[in-house]
Amino acid sequence: MRLPKRGERGFTLIELLIVVAILGVLAAVVIPNVGRFIGRGETEAGETELSNIQSAVVAMMTDNGVKTLPTAVNITATNNMSQFPDTTPVASKSPDADGDNFTAGDGMGYVLFQHDIDGSSPGANTSLVNYVATQYTKGTYRVDELGTVEQVTTGYE
Repeated sequence: MRLPKRGERGFTLIELLIVVAILGVLAAVVIPNVGRFIGRGETEAGETELSNIQSAVVAMMTDNGVKTLPTAVNITATNNMSQFPDTTPVASKSPDADGDNFTAGDGMGYVLFQHDIDGSSPGANTSLVNYVATQYTKGTYRVDELGTVEQVTTGYE
């Protein structure tokens, strides 16, 4: 083995092997845990969205004074909350928040986004209520007549 000359610097082979071994051990510990956290976060996001949609349906039904939705609603799953849970025009909804009866021209059915809450004409933005924050959700949903929401997909598949 030769002696280093003055001003010559470097690492020995053993020092480099020790550093590589330490990095390998850290990678073996960290990478599986990161993957597990990512998967858990997506699962929890899907569960949270389902809970939010279920709460929004309950609030919409309570505000409109309905115990059951008018028809066998949303046989096809959707992620568009302006068409969920029921866009069937109703000849007579329960009285609105002001005590006025809805009429057939008041807008389409019972929906969670841009819902016609006070019985004004369709397209009058002053009377529209949003039970959810955005029109489109990540997952797709169905609901039965009693307002029980089923998550068909989470959107993270």
